[in-house]
Amino acid sequence: MVRSLISATEARELLQQIETWDGKAKTQSKARADKHQAAIESGDPFKYAKVAKELERIRAEDGLRPRDRANLAQSLALLKEEITYSLKKTAAQTEMLLEKALE
Repeated sequence: MVRSLISATEARELLQQIETWDGKAKTQSKARADKHQAAIESGDPFKYAKVAKELERIRAEDGLRPRDRANLAQSLALLKEEITYSLKKTAAQTEMLLEKALE
């Protein structure tokens, strides 16, 4: 089954969620990576937004393991695609929006 893209309103909510999310990532890398992979595979952009925020925070503090780096790259790619089409932005504009939200 193919899912419809999120609306422009939902895309803005997604960016807001990324910006304001203040959760904690699991410290055990295997459990964290498994949880993140499941979130990515769910197809829910709000779930992979949390993955991106958690992993970006870990990257800034401690650095990432290879599986975490792969999950971060995959979640960011999915978010970029979703937001680019939903907000009718260029890839570069979307990258800037995501970078700002992840700060």
